[in-house]
Amino acid sequence: MAQPALTPRPFPSVLILSLIPIGAWLLVRPLLDPLPPLPAFHAALGFSIFAFLSTIYLVPALGPTFVKARLSGRDLLKTYDTPIPESMGLVCASVYILLLILFIPFAFSDVFLNEYDKRSRHGIVVAEFPHQKLAVYLSSLLSLMIATLLGFLDDVFDIRWRHKLPVPIIASIPLLMVYYAERGNTNVVVPIPLRWLFGMLVNLGPLYYLYMSLLSTFSTNSINILAGINGSETSQALIIALSVILNDLLYLPWPFGFKIPIHLLGGYAELEIGGPWSAGMAYGSRELVERHLFSLYFMLPLVGVCAGFLYHNWYPARAFPGDTLCYVTGMAFAVVGIQAHFSKTLLLFFIPQIFNFVLSCPQLFGLVPCPRHRVPMFEKASGLLYPSKAQFKKPPSALTSIVLKVFATLGFIRVSVHPDTGLAETTNLTILNVFLVRLGPMREESLVKVLISTQITGSALAFAVRYGMAWLLYDGNRR
Repeated sequence: MAQPALTPRPFPSVLILSLIPIGAWLLVRPLLDPLPPLPAFHAALGFSIFAFLSTIYLVPALGPTFVKARLSGRDLLKTYDTPIPESMGLVCASVYILLLILFIPFAFSDVFLNEYDKRSRHGIVVAEFPHQKLAVYLSSLLSLMIATLLGFLDDVFDIRWRHKLPVPIIASIPLLMVYYAERGNTNVVVPIPLRWLFGMLVNLGPLYYLYMSLLSTFSTNSINILAGINGSETSQALIIALSVILNDLLYLPWPFGFKIPIHLLGGYAELEIGGPWSAGMAYGSRELVERHLFSLYFMLPLVGVCAGFLYHNWYPARAFPGDTLCYVTGMAFAVVGIQAHFSKTLLLFFIPQIFNFVLSCPQLFGLVPCPRHRVPMFEKASGLLYPSKAQFKKPPSALTSIVLKVFATLGFIRVSVHPDTGLAETTNLTILNVFLVRLGPMREESLVKVLISTQITGSALAFAVRYGMAWLLYDGNRR
């Protein structure tokens, strides 16, 4: 019997009313004397607060409109048939991109607020303007807009997995073109153990652009693949964005300093951060500070949008993100990883997604049957989730049998024989089903908490590897 229709979650009125003046003050503060050391950073914090407030208000307000437009669906892991608005990631992406556009004057506020070097050209006094930085910013916005469009088309036309995998490459074209036009570096630092063979640097040339396009493809689809339960996509994006922000903050100039004893992890010395207005871990490098500020400008509003949407997407969900949110968040991560030049560090924050992608490859590339939905199986009587299964229609090939045997030996899947057909069947190859195989049946809200804990653990491991073990492969402050 269907349960009563879900009602929208109530607004946390006290929180909202208290955040409005804080956000407004952060936007106004860069315009007042004396100027803060990083005025655009203050504005980015203010915009992130308004991103949260806009999303938390607009999602329930526009939900009925999406349902009327038939952009809705049933939650497969619930007993009720209440239509849930889908593709609400379009609302999140619209808020996110609009605020990034409004932020442009603040991103270049030093042009208007500080005295720039002036040069006389043919009798005309011209103030220098960072056109290259503006081109990078606008190309990033264009990539996000294209990703939003492609994600919404995917929601509407339901593109198959094998066809949607290369789609984000289209959205990365503006990034790659600006990178090429600005003579972006295509050299990579060779790890210490391989330098006897390749030397200190290797110029990858066109292969570097292929790597960057594949990075955008992976960051976009890896979040989309690890989906199916309330809050999964949004919580992944939120934790990764927070991890990137924490990494960026390490490189900003702070008025205080502290040391991290990485020698306890095997390093040679303590890691010193900050100092009397030194540039954090950038060690006085203005270029590194500007790169990580650029990353913060994109990540802070993203955190606001994801936090606001997670309030409505949390179990039991009142709104579904659709592929649009996965596309735009994945492209945002690709933008900062490419433009701020820390793609290797970024990939470390995707450890659970990398594991899930490798595990999913046999299904994505046709070795194992891939059903339309690989979400866990819901048992109505108990309200618990069980591992869902993929059934073979013919005996598996020798290669498939080897892959399944390896995964079963590692405890990632369970292989059995279907009682009716007599053919093999296996639990679906996703990390969510691995949790259910290893930990047993559980409720949906418990499963998403396990996923969140895994994502946080992965980020902690990423920081340990990046700042505690990087000395094994690279000398100096290589990334």
